[in-house]
Amino acid sequence: MTDRHTSTGEISDWLMSIGLAEHAAAFAEQVERGALLDDADLKELGVALLGHRKRLRTAIAALVAAPADAPVAGP
Repeated sequence: MTDRHTSTGEISDWLMSIGLAEHAAAFAEQVERGALLDDADLKELGVALLGHRKRLRTAIAALVAAPADAPVAGP
């Protein structure tokens, strides 16, 4: 995640915007600021479905690539 998505509320809102709000509790507890998560990390966080892991990795990559002042939107 980038600096724009470090609070629990922001992480929860972001996950909701990409349709994966059910993973908010795991992310709020364990995601470190600036962490770029790989497939194994997502599995460890409890994201069991491959499609959810792919969607999360795509959305995280988009956040990292976006300019700091760009609005955040789900896919």
